[in-house]
Amino acid sequence: MIALTSVTNTPNGFKPKTINTSLDSIPLLIPQTRGVDFYPSALEKGLRGERALKIAIAEMYVQGVSIRKVTAVMEKMCGFNVTSSQLSRAVKELNAEVAAWRQRPLQEITYLILDAKYEKVRHDGSLISYAVLSAVGIAPSGHRTVLGVSVSLREAEIHWRDFVAS
Repeated sequence: MIALTSVTNTPNGFKPKTINTSLDSIPLLIPQTRGVDFYPSALEKGLRGERALKIAIAEMYVQGVSIRKVTAVMEKMCGFNVTSSQLSRAVKELNAEVAAWRQRPLQEITYLILDAKYEKVRHDGSLISYAVLSAVGIAPSGHRTVLGVSVSLREAEIHWRDFVAS
């Protein structure tokens, strides 16, 4: 249970509140104050914070951090544990967002910039260099936007052709 206290007023007891997120239910104790309305502003911004938390968890998962280490980090940062099923659910939600981004309609592009960067990726227990192919478009207004990102074994023509076609 996390207790949130007011700095300027002495609380007149605490009222329990549970915030349900897609990752977990977080029990809190909200202080009750006399004569002053108090409600933690951080709780009103819960959706943005929850999204950031899901992205952080998914990033740790993608980087190959063990569930035990993710749980330890979340325990220190947020005061609650993350189970393997919650981690899987967060990754599925992130995958759905990425799929929606990939299927979005593209606007008119004046310039197209294609580039690749090699990154080490864990595959079957060993580290292998993979090419991260990226496409950035510049609209007639000068606004840049990432059009797509893909991972392949190397920068062979067939990989670039498939990437651009997708």
